[in-house]
Amino acid sequence: MYFIEPSITPNNRRTVGLSVLFGEQEETLFRNATTLAASGAFAIQEAGRWRVGRATVPVVKGVEPATQGLYEDLFAAVGDLNLCRVWHYVPHINEPGVGGLENYRAFCHGRSVAFEAKHGTGFRRRLPSASAVGTDDELLTIVFAACGDEPQHFENPRQVPAYDYPKKHGPRPPSFSRATIVPAGERADVFISGTAAIEGHETVAPGDTAGQIDRTVHNLRVISQVCGLGDDLGTTLGGERHFKVYIRNGNDLAVVKASLDRTFFTVADKVTYLRSDICRAELNLEIEATVLGVRLG
Repeated sequence: MYFIEPSITPNNRRTVGLSVLFGEQEETLFRNATTLAASGAFAIQEAGRWRVGRATVPVVKGVEPATQGLYEDLFAAVGDLNLCRVWHYVPHINEPGVGGLENYRAFCHGRSVAFEAKHGTGFRRRLPSASAVGTDDELLTIVFAACGDEPQHFENPRQVPAYDYPKKHGPRPPSFSRATIVPAGERADVFISGTAAIEGHETVAPGDTAGQIDRTVHNLRVISQVCGLGDDLGTTLGGERHFKVYIRNGNDLAVVKASLDRTFFTVADKVTYLRSDICRAELNLEIEATVLGVRLG
């Protein structure tokens, strides 16, 4: 099973309920972390300029109240820092939950309400990069990264901002930006949200894995350009590139991996392929990226 932690120690190894199809079993983005006192449901660690928290809770009363409650704890844990990246692992993401609403849409509703309660009606300008994928676990897991430096959030001009999606995608739209850059002198850490085959707000090539690979890579190249990293997420700019590729059907691994190795990934990249349901039932894959210590143009 897959592990995601700021640092991996015998005391904090926790899975997120995803099976690794190929690649390393764990991801460590924030090294040399020290453990701080817990805050609400969140276990907290500090690594350099970063505060990283993780919480896992059951969804006994449904995904929406669990999400809203965890976000209230998240904001308390972040405190006066800036929220820069959030990872979400949502139980049975495409299945109907309490009241019949799809679990992903219920999750989006709870998250949006929590952001508005914290930041008011103008909360959209505060939204960080994020991802939300399905887990077969019965628990909701949220991991966040925050720091004192001011983040810059970016959108893909070929896509409607997720927070402006029309009601056809749910009673409240998703609450995230497409990318976040956190400068540190002449370098920066860059977080690319979960990226899929979406043009405007519509799914491209629904159910067609090959078509979705092409569109997803195209969207990654566009957001890379918007962030000032060229069209290849800064392969020549000295950053450390991490990718997670979420695949709905494990039998697609060979096709997806061969295509990405040929068109986008390099031998130096740290890549893990995971079996996971995606936020839309017609999507077969999603890719997220983190580029650490990249030189700014």
